[in-house]
Amino acid sequence: MNTNPTLRIGLTLGDVNGVGPEVALKAVYRVRWPAGWRFALIGPSEILREQARRYRLPTPPTALPPGEWPPGPRTIVWEAGAEPQLRWRPGHVSAAAARASVAALRAATDAARADRLDAIVTAPIHKGAWGRAGIQSPGHTELLAQWCGVRSFAMMLVGGPLRVVLATRHLPLRLVAGAVTRPAVRCAIEQAKIGLDWLGCCTARIAVCGLNPHAGDSGRLGDEERRIIAPEVMAARRRGWDVSGPIPADTAFHLALQRRYDLVVAMYHDQGLAPLKMIAFEMGVNVTLGLPFVRTSPDHGTAFDIAGRGTANPRSLRAAIRLAGKLAGRPNPWRTS
Repeated sequence: MNTNPTLRIGLTLGDVNGVGPEVALKAVYRVRWPAGWRFALIGPSEILREQARRYRLPTPPTALPPGEWPPGPRTIVWEAGAEPQLRWRPGHVSAAAARASVAALRAATDAARADRLDAIVTAPIHKGAWGRAGIQSPGHTELLAQWCGVRSFAMMLVGGPLRVVLATRHLPLRLVAGAVTRPAVRCAIEQAKIGLDWLGCCTARIAVCGLNPHAGDSGRLGDEERRIIAPEVMAARRRGWDVSGPIPADTAFHLALQRRYDLVVAMYHDQGLAPLKMIAFEMGVNVTLGLPFVRTSPDHGTAFDIAGRGTANPRSLRAAIRLAGKLAGRPNPWRTS
């Protein structure tokens, strides 16, 4: 864990009708963090206070104006996203809650880019609510990359002994094959290698999955492995990187668990996340690779089914905070100034 005495971490509350505010409060108040770590909870302050009262947790003071760090408190609230029609309705899909989650993310992004935060950790948003609010981006990752003007980026999931980078992200399965292109595979491999270096992995052995069952079975089940994936694996090997593939996905993760590989590049969302969540659901962390600042998040969703009950488990968010602290203490390979 990073013991930087001046570490400043911004936690966006995500969709306030989900478990984001609850796990954020639990994560900061029920763990003994290093003495100098400071937290800004970013989102609608009144809803956060309402939930703190409900769950009998401390209510952090609101910093005015937003973005400032008053002396004294270790945990503060930065107001973002409050609007008249926003109400706390646990488990309810709300356009107002979606807009609030984007406003919180924007405030955190601006603060990180202005060096007022050392890292941001984002609680889950609800993509259906984003759609209802007319927000076109498929998720946090793509919106952050857009705001930062970043074209080469990736999702890396870390959980237990597994690390996974996705070549494609939030797509309907019927569109995945068309999105698995040579640039997409190349980007995933490159970001995976840089991400492993950032994590301090000195071996950086990367397994690249095939798209099709049995990695295409010598072309009988598809030719994406021969046309797209294998050439990019060979190109990476010519750069001196330890990259293997295409490997059948049902084998690649077993080999990674056996410590034969340090990271698996998966071709689509569930190919990579299903194995990781099976073994590390409460400890998984998502890291956005390619941004000029640290961004992590828990690997679970809004959990509308248990929102408002006080039973949400903050372990994944705590793990995201720990990893954010670790990465914030290292040079960011994508930061140019």
